[in-house]
Amino acid sequence: MKVYHGSYTRIETIDLSQAEANKDFGKGFYVTNIKKHAKRWAERIAREHNAMPVVTEFVFYETAYTDSIYKVLRFPQPCREWVEFVMMNRDPNIPKPAHSYDIVEGPIADDWVTSQIKQYEKGKLSMENLIEKLTHREDTHQICLCTTESLGAIKLLEITGFYEMEEIAKAIVTELTESGIEQLAAINLFYNSKTFTTLSDVNTGLYLKSWQEIYEMLKVELNTTPPPPPNHPKE
Repeated sequence: MKVYHGSYTRIETIDLSQAEANKDFGKGFYVTNIKKHAKRWAERIAREHNAMPVVTEFVFYETAYTDSIYKVLRFPQPCREWVEFVMMNRDPNIPKPAHSYDIVEGPIADDWVTSQIKQYEKGKLSMENLIEKLTHREDTHQICLCTTESLGAIKLLEITGFYEMEEIAKAIVTELTESGIEQLAAINLFYNSKTFTTLSDVNTGLYLKSWQEIYEMLKVELNTTPPPPPNHPKE
């Protein structure tokens, strides 16, 4: 999916050492799939630096959610666990990093949300009332890439094509699973294929073809690729 990062400069290289620690989900690189929110943040931070707002676009590979190499935490909506997680990461008295996740996804604790959480911390608002207030607001979204390893799940959208590639990839993986292949195996099969390597090179222009045509290419490749050698037992 397409995601966005708002700032006062275009992000060419992600440097996690420059990230602040006491954020909602801890230290990391934050993106959102809601472009207007990224624009809003870009305008805010640009004013602080007396610069022009810039929104950098990326592709986030959603296969990261099921890839075993990443430890992922997701909050579909505000809940007690989300509030407690945000409070833990923002608490200056808790050593950082406060968690070991590679990728965290969930709502944003903006200024208004922060003020409500403070009311809860002071005992002026119950957790039930807090959650009720939070769930009746405009939807927000953020993904925090917390580790160097997690940066493999994101790619700078430099030119047209990457979004189309992601849509083609999702369609092909879906077709593979519907043919009877387990989802994780289907993901690994496609992303490790020569067909995907060709697709991911924008210079080939393969992304301009339909996913059905590319799926046929994949089937030809799989039918002509020799099977791996058998595992012989040790003598």
